[in-house]
Amino acid sequence: MGRSRGGLTTKIHMATDGRGRPLRIILTPGQRGDVTQAPALLEGLEARRVLADKAYDSNALRQVISNLGAEAVIPCNPTRKHLIPYDFDAYKARNLIERCFNKLKHFRRIATRYDRRAVNFLSFIHLAAALVWMR
Repeated sequence: MGRSRGGLTTKIHMATDGRGRPLRIILTPGQRGDVTQAPALLEGLEARRVLADKAYDSNALRQVISNLGAEAVIPCNPTRKHLIPYDFDAYKARNLIERCFNKLKHFRRIATRYDRRAVNFLSFIHLAAALVWMR
């Protein structure tokens, strides 16, 4: 799971498969917290592991991931009192989501957010995601 800013006031939240292909995309206002979108990104997906960055470190999300029967591979936020260990070697694969965001941002319309309406912007993101799947 990951997020990327697509414009000054919009954030793209995305879940990818193990090959870095987009599975689910949610668009929110830029100030919305990342972890708030995680349950919706994961709903109905099957995974052995869920890799996410420190912004997704929460006990509630870890419980959601556990309920899916998956392992949470999430580094702890530095403010956490009791650090939770994670598989550092598995975490290295999280770069797949960053590369997926990079592929989407090759589409200038996403990188610069030409669309004023969020629904139009999200529609183009979905179109670009489909093109990423076809490569």
